[in-house]
Amino acid sequence: MQKINCDVCIVGAGAAGIAVASSLLKRQPKLKITIVDPSQTHAYQPGWTLVGAGIFTPQQTIRKMHKVIPKGVIWIQQSALKFNAEENTLILDNQDSVEYRALVVAPGLKLDFDAIEGLSETLGKHGVTSNYRFDLAPYTWKLVQQLKRGTALFTQPPMPIKCAGAPQKALYLSSDWWQQQGLQTSINVSFHNAGGALFGVPAYVPALMDTVNDYDINLQLNSQLVKVDGASQTATFNLIKDGAVVGQESIVFDMLHVCPPQTAHDFMHGQPIVDAAGWVDVKPDTLQNPYYHNVFGLGDGANTPNAKTAAAVRMQAPVVALNVISHLAQQPLTASYDGYGSCPLTVSRNKIVLAEFGYGGKLLPSFPKWLLDGTRPTRRAWWLKTKVLPSIYWNVMLKGREWLTNPYK
Repeated sequence: MQKINCDVCIVGAGAAGIAVASSLLKRQPKLKITIVDPSQTHAYQPGWTLVGAGIFTPQQTIRKMHKVIPKGVIWIQQSALKFNAEENTLILDNQDSVEYRALVVAPGLKLDFDAIEGLSETLGKHGVTSNYRFDLAPYTWKLVQQLKRGTALFTQPPMPIKCAGAPQKALYLSSDWWQQQGLQTSINVSFHNAGGALFGVPAYVPALMDTVNDYDINLQLNSQLVKVDGASQTATFNLIKDGAVVGQESIVFDMLHVCPPQTAHDFMHGQPIVDAAGWVDVKPDTLQNPYYHNVFGLGDGANTPNAKTAAAVRMQAPVVALNVISHLAQQPLTASYDGYGSCPLTVSRNKIVLAEFGYGGKLLPSFPKWLLDGTRPTRRAWWLKTKVLPSIYWNVMLKGREWLTNPYK
């Protein structure tokens, strides 16, 4: 067994982990930083929706992990196994240990396809797909192009999920394509949302409802996918009222796009740094663990009540970096996160509703309304999503360049 020592140990080399490492090194280049993650590739996951619409290629969304790990950071290609927070030690799956002065936990979340009966074994065939998986997004686009008539179902599970708008993005981009091909009256499109509202922030609902009506989409709220029979192409939904199941409905489909239920990773459950559901327990403003003050968390795996998006990580990363440095210097924490998240809702193949909001649904637009009104579909937001944001992700956010961020709110 090997023992590794560092100033800061980061668990997870997704958007959150890489961004924090870069932000730390930007401020203190001599920090000894270790990143723990077994993955060989790093994905720009917001691009998978566009892969599923034939707008991006899969290759545009993936890079080799060693190319995004910041120079000077030690990359341990193992999985985290046990957090010995009292001893400031992380045990890896090969039984090596990492001793740290500060720990940043950004493990992401688990896509729980197995939570829906029959789903895992039929994904990628029988017309069943999901843009939430890199290998399936091209299948989504194939199905969209092949479908000329019949029934297309799109689903959204109960919250929390990463990028709560992603199920709708697949819905609208597919519907727009069918409309352009003159197939709108030949394809019956339904959106089954386990929640009771189309979108959680009311200011954006009118524009989205207009989109639903324009595409003649059958909106089914309080309808949760619970079973898929691929061979018979049948989806079964629980019908919910006041939080209780009041019935079931089975629908025969030709295409089914599924957003899976999402939970904390299995290895996080029962760890001393998590809450009862397995999410990294942090204060919503400082992103510091309330019990172990040298532990910080961010990204999809944290229990902050914000939208789980890459845009949220872009704002969280400098907050964590600054507060880690303050903690190491035994100084008060001064950086604060306001819950900012952004969801560019692709309502067509050239327009987007740019939802930007923080804790409590407070609107937090990045641009003045005369330049870009996020509550209505605009071409400028489409240009931002498809041309600007990917470059900002790879060349700004992951490099520790903190444009349009304010960690001192």
